[in-house]
Amino acid sequence: MSFGTIFFIVVAAVVLFQLYNVLGRRTGNERQPFDPYSRREEAPPAGGNVVTLPNRRVNSGEEGERPRYEGIDKLAEPGTPLNAGLRAIRDADQTFDAQDFVEGAKVAYEMVVTAFADGDRAVLKNLLSPEVYQGFEAAITAREERGERMQSSFVGIDDARLVGAELKDREAFVTVRVVSQLISAVLKPDGTVVDGDPETVVEVRDIWTFARDTRSRDPNWKLVETESEDD
Repeated sequence: MSFGTIFFIVVAAVVLFQLYNVLGRRTGNERQPFDPYSRREEAPPAGGNVVTLPNRRVNSGEEGERPRYEGIDKLAEPGTPLNAGLRAIRDADQTFDAQDFVEGAKVAYEMVVTAFADGDRAVLKNLLSPEVYQGFEAAITAREERGERMQSSFVGIDDARLVGAELKDREAFVTVRVVSQLISAVLKPDGTVVDGDPETVVEVRDIWTFARDTRSRDPNWKLVETESEDD
């Protein structure tokens, strides 16, 4: 997988088709927006809707308490491309913690799915790259113009694991495979079901990629690509 400074620019028709298949049938219970990629002890910015994955290790003394790549080696076998990519990101960003990143990605996943279903553009704008946001916003607008709404419930995440990592020109990219359980349906104004089932739990498998400039003081990661895993 290769990335550029501007990436994942998709024509509107393709984006809408992808969103329909990937997110059109899924959503969850909305939780208070916060930055899941930062330490759990840190409070979110006042009035902010940013998502910061829980991975900030502020005390430099912690570095000597465990091997530099211990957490990475537990998640990815040493010598593999995934392990090498995670190590490169760790070298570029001393605060990066792969294990905490996975936990933060799970929170971010639920927040994005929930915001899309609720049509919450403000939350999405803070969680997505500009290119991805354009596609999500277009899908929400199209749904609203048809007078449709989503009725859904986020049951939980069965599995979340890192499947890709790359550092390119100081830009870190981490890909996560998420298997979740959702209940979701798209309804017409009169309550007629257009798609999905408001009473059936379905398994959804997604592969999402997050990115962050390791040179930036901003700890937030942005969702830069979503795709549904083929059966």
